[in-house]
Amino acid sequence: MHVTSIVGARPQFVKLAAISRAFDEASVDHTIIHTGQHYDPSLSDVFFADLKIPAPDIQLGIGSATQGIQTGKILEALEPILSDLATDWVLVYGDTNSTLAAAVCAVKLHIPTAHLEAGLRSFNRLMPEEHNRVLTDHAADLLLAPTLTAMGHLSREGLGDRSHLVGDVMTDICLAIRDVVLADPQKFQSLPLAQPDENYLLATIHRAENTDDADRLASIITALQGLSQPVYLPVHPRLGNRARQLNIELHKGSLVPVPPLAYPQLIQAVLGSRGVITDSGGLQKEAYLLQRLTTTLRSETEWVETLDDGWNVLAPDLENLDQISQRATPKVQGENTFGDGRAANNVASLLERSTP
Repeated sequence: MHVTSIVGARPQFVKLAAISRAFDEASVDHTIIHTGQHYDPSLSDVFFADLKIPAPDIQLGIGSATQGIQTGKILEALEPILSDLATDWVLVYGDTNSTLAAAVCAVKLHIPTAHLEAGLRSFNRLMPEEHNRVLTDHAADLLLAPTLTAMGHLSREGLGDRSHLVGDVMTDICLAIRDVVLADPQKFQSLPLAQPDENYLLATIHRAENTDDADRLASIITALQGLSQPVYLPVHPRLGNRARQLNIELHKGSLVPVPPLAYPQLIQAVLGSRGVITDSGGLQKEAYLLQRLTTTLRSETEWVETLDDGWNVLAPDLENLDQISQRATPKVQGENTFGDGRAANNVASLLERSTP
């Protein structure tokens, strides 16, 4: 069996790490195509190195652009490559422009297409990620769902017959890296300004809904700067560019900007924190798996399971952000609904069984 993975953004590289290892174990022939949607080395190259992912076989180098231009460029670049590539499956990962473009391209070329992390829904039609994931689910031949909630969404949309519960592949790699970090915490020290045992928060901001609107971004930064404990902020390129355009000073008050973190460093930073403030779907889930409080600066989340028992709280209006982020840690965590750490192996087995 031959599978072609098409990835382009940081969360997809994390998922690819788990899939690549499982494919190696199952002796799957595997081609990796990197669209270059995330082209900054701190969001791309470092993940391949730190997570020991094989270098991409093909690098498209698309780079940044508007939604339509970026999606169109990926489609244009992929079509001749996939036309000439003998592969049993195209595997797409998540909710990015790379995912939608790759799915459309593969389906039109009649190549069986599988969607990893299928069935997630925010039900917010303003989010570009929501358009991408819904359209990809309805185009793909095989839907690989991470949770029972995702399976329910797919069933209600009439997609139950092509949907399979495999578990969450990011859980696989998160738990594996957690164990490595706990075995040698100093090796992955990621916040050089943090003092030992410092009571800090970790924040990430990158979604368009929080960065594109100048007033919204200014309000978020001001709120973070006014919190009662240090807030370390790895600066995503989108955030850095917008802050410079709007003359927003990041290093002020409680807010301490730091460079983007490699994945092991991110896990170490979460483990050392009091909690997380974010708009990232992936980090919500990672914090949950690592049993750290999350405050999500959005009005909804795809990962509704993280809201159970108060581990994650939605705080879109920023009111009482300090009080919310200082809330007590729940005494217990419910049953883990994201799988047992073998989701990638389940994917490999299912693709093998489903190969035409």
